[in-house]
Amino acid sequence: MGEPQDPAAVAAVSDTPAPPTVTAALNGSSNGVAPAEPQPADVVQEVEREELRPVDVVRRLDEYIIGQDDAKKSVAIALRNRVRRLRLPDEMRQEVLPKNILMIGPTGVGKTEIARRVARLTASPFIKVEATKFTEVGYVGRDVESIVRDLLEQTITEVHNDRMAEVEPRAKEQANARILETLLEAEERAQRQPSEEAAAPQDADDAAAKRRRRTRRNRLRRRLASGVLDERLIDIEVEEPFQPAFEGFAGTGLEEVGVSLSDFFSQMAPARKRQKRMSVADARTVLMQEETDRLIDMDRVYDDAIRIVEDDGIVFIDEVDKITGRATDHGPDVSGEGVQRDLLPILEGSTVHTRYGPVRTDHILFVAAGAFNVARPSDLIPEFQGRFPIRVELQALSERDLERILTEPGNALTKQYTALLGTEGVELHFAADGIAELARHAHSVNEEDENIGARRLFTLVEKVLEDVSYRAEDFTGQTVVIDAGYVSTRLADLVRNQDVRRFVL
Repeated sequence: MGEPQDPAAVAAVSDTPAPPTVTAALNGSSNGVAPAEPQPADVVQEVEREELRPVDVVRRLDEYIIGQDDAKKSVAIALRNRVRRLRLPDEMRQEVLPKNILMIGPTGVGKTEIARRVARLTASPFIKVEATKFTEVGYVGRDVESIVRDLLEQTITEVHNDRMAEVEPRAKEQANARILETLLEAEERAQRQPSEEAAAPQDADDAAAKRRRRTRRNRLRRRLASGVLDERLIDIEVEEPFQPAFEGFAGTGLEEVGVSLSDFFSQMAPARKRQKRMSVADARTVLMQEETDRLIDMDRVYDDAIRIVEDDGIVFIDEVDKITGRATDHGPDVSGEGVQRDLLPILEGSTVHTRYGPVRTDHILFVAAGAFNVARPSDLIPEFQGRFPIRVELQALSERDLERILTEPGNALTKQYTALLGTEGVELHFAADGIAELARHAHSVNEEDENIGARRLFTLVEKVLEDVSYRAEDFTGQTVVIDAGYVSTRLADLVRNQDVRRFVL
């Protein structure tokens, strides 16, 4: 059985917008949880950025994230200011910098998903990083500039995919033309007698021979288009890219050296060509890739990606509360203050050099987040605090919020498990009191142990349905009702036993 989506990032994804009653309820809540990454069919339809007013952004976010109105408003305003900046004269436009946002709140309440959703709404480049993955320059670990490089790499891939979609019809047409020539030559060689082959050059201008060749070409073209020839084996000439015989370098500051050397040598060495025997269908895939590469101007892709990152990029830095190291007699904490100081140039605007060209970070929107249950925002160094002028606090989830998360989203856990077990003929029915009991237990464990928000629901639902999932064949054709008694029977002992609960739930 497939893995259900993590409700820590899940609130509501469906093929249609939430009904008015659900949207109204979402607007009225003061707590929230963000939905998980939606499936491709459920991706929010992108709208023109010019048409997105802050109230529109918040309304769209209300369909996916419960509550957290302050955080949604702050991000919506930041997005709208980007549109406003583009309308300014050039001199003033360069002076208007994004107002970075610091989100404060426990895990599992929607911090990441708010940033991810607004990026999806505006088709902006988005990347999430964890502050604890980086270390101060001079120590083993990731360089903070790799954040921008990774964002650019991701954007290049997206821009390249868009270009591929644009040229795909032409690439397919050219690939089919090459396959058609190969099929035609193979058929003529098979039909031609040795004596005819010797005389072929003299007959090349013969009108009858041209008509026969044209007839064969049309016949093969029709068969190729219909897919009849997809399984036929042909010998096709394909290109093989240059493969360097060395591994890339590793270590801080050298992340791109190996890749750059590989690019350098691959450009010096021409692509090798070799004959391969493969089916027509496989040959079409390979040749389409070759033709696509010829049709796409990669230099323009790189330039467009850099421009998009500089103007529209959104970077979400999680766990910033884990790098709040204070200065000591032995100097600042290497993994704390050092990382903060290294991030400062990127936050305030600097040039990051990549193998595709320099990237300016002046207008990239940075959204930082942390639980701050031990440290406080004031524990960050003053310079770092000053780069995040907007602070919003997200609220912990209430029992009612957890209950709604189990019922309202289009991809709620209850709906996921119902669909998964339905593939084996088991009908699950979650009663209202059963859902309330699940929410009550989740809220209780969150209050008494570590508060991980809606992520607690994943563990509890999995535990409740463990027997049904394990012996699904024994329940085929039956309806399994998940009511309060069913939930209590499977969770009561675990919830009461604090020692076991810490390891299991």
